Amino acid sequence: MLDHFNNPLDFQQPFSLTSNLEEIPYPKDALPPLIRNAVDEAHNFIKAPYPMLATSALGAISTTLQAHYDVIRAEKLNGPSSLFTLIIADSGERKSTCDSMFNKPIQIYEAEQAELAKPEIQLFKANHLAWEAEVTATKDVIKKHIKTSKSSALANNGFHKNDLHKLMLNEPRPPKIPRLIYSDTTPEALAYSLHQNWPSGSISSSEAGLVFGSHGMKSESLMKNLAVLNTLWDGGELQIERRTSESFRVQGARLSMSLQVQEPTIRAFFDASGGLARGTGFLARFLIAWPTSTQGNRPFTEAPDDWPAVTLFTQRLTQLLNLDVRVAEYGGLEPKLMHLSHEAKALWVSFHDRIEGMLKTGGKLNEVKDVASKIADNAVRIAVHLQMFCEPNSDEINQDYFYRASIIAEWHLNESRRFFGELALSPDAARVIQLDKFLVKYCKDHQTERVSKSDVLKNGPAAFRKKDSLESTLRVLKEKCRAELVVDGKSQWIYVNPFLIEENAHKNIVEEV
Repeated sequence: MLDHFNNPLDFQQPFSLTSNLEEIPYPKDALPPLIRNAVDEAHNFIKAPYPMLATSALGAISTTLQAHYDVIRAEKLNGPSSLFTLIIADSGERKSTCDSMFNKPIQIYEAEQAELAKPEIQLFKANHLAWEAEVTATKDVIKKHIKTSKSSALANNGFHKNDLHKLMLNEPRPPKIPRLIYSDTTPEALAYSLHQNWPSGSISSSEAGLVFGSHGMKSESLMKNLAVLNTLWDGGELQIERRTSESFRVQGARLSMSLQVQEPTIRAFFDASGGLARGTGFLARFLIAWPTSTQGNRPFTEAPDDWPAVTLFTQRLTQLLNLDVRVAEYGGLEPKLMHLSHEAKALWVSFHDRIEGMLKTGGKLNEVKDVASKIADNAVRIAVHLQMFCEPNSDEINQDYFYRASIIAEWHLNESRRFFGELALSPDAARVIQLDKFLVKYCKDHQTERVSKSDVLKNGPAAFRKKDSLESTLRVLKEKCRAELVVDGKSQWIYVNPFLIEENAHKNIVEEV
């Protein structure tokens, strides 16, 4: 029940601020029990938005399994199973806690592999020092012979050049030690590490401002850096040309991205890119989650004595991390190619065609056709991870796991529609929506129809800490019959249209023509 305060206003039905979709609940039941139970258990304690935890779990699974499995959707349509995920959330949403909950087994595995490799690293260093000494000695002999003009010396000089050539071809290579998580790196440095060190990795950051706000994402090299990341998502080859050091080629590498970022940061990146972030298809590759904040609704809960569901999740992740990774002689991965069963393939075709039909002019997905055109690919990638995490001995992807994956993928597509719809708005229009969301959420959380103006100025979004900005935005909300400022003596209250606070409020909103 709402607390009523003799509301002096007789609100009409509210008008929509945009044609954007309402947020819909995360499809928990689409997650297989092994994953869902772990996410539920973590959510009950952490109390972060459920989509954050579910998406973090998917990111950890992708980082673990991408080296083992590629997927074929149809003839000549095969590629990686890697996922790019992007969670947009405010400061204080416990982003780091969500990440660490599911990434901890990966971090432990990395540390163990580094410890086990210490003797091999020491041997490599010794061999490399010996090799360097041989190269230096051979160079000294060549220099000595160059100083003489005797024909026999010239002949010997040629002989020693051959020795040097053989040495250069046999330079000791460092051992490949699994490094799976990168939090602060440039695309070129990442590509070099995938080439030189380990061919599977993930950019995983709970503060992705390190990624989106980095120098390489602001400079003239932005297009090149986005192309590197796009190519790695596609599973393609990269040729990195360098002027001051050795050029190199990246082949058979796999990359996941599991990023969490604050809304202003991703908006600033979008604006600074001048449209490249969207135009190059970079952001279209991401499974986006933009959940409503749970801050203010997280009463303290004692940590449980044990975590049976999370423990099962981490045990399975650890088991999969310790599987042998097939690495080719040239250094790239040789993942197993997973096929869809006949029934799963039929579901995938149906899903693909249904999405495709909505991309045409006037279709509901036309404004996000860049994202929608990749959602069928992302759906089958999710299916691989769901099934191979839960049933590691499977030989093909069955219809149940693809059906689950398609529901999750379509939820993320809805999130992309919501976010990109607002991203395209002018700053003034975006502020109106921001204030509207704050007021409606406040009233729902406190079971009331009004908010103190002073409370909004003090605790509301930063954009409305100034009186003029708040009042100009409230005028727009009044025009839309969504909220109105009422002065009652010395008190000033912002009354919110009750239609917006009720359950199924979206049914009460009038679309303007």
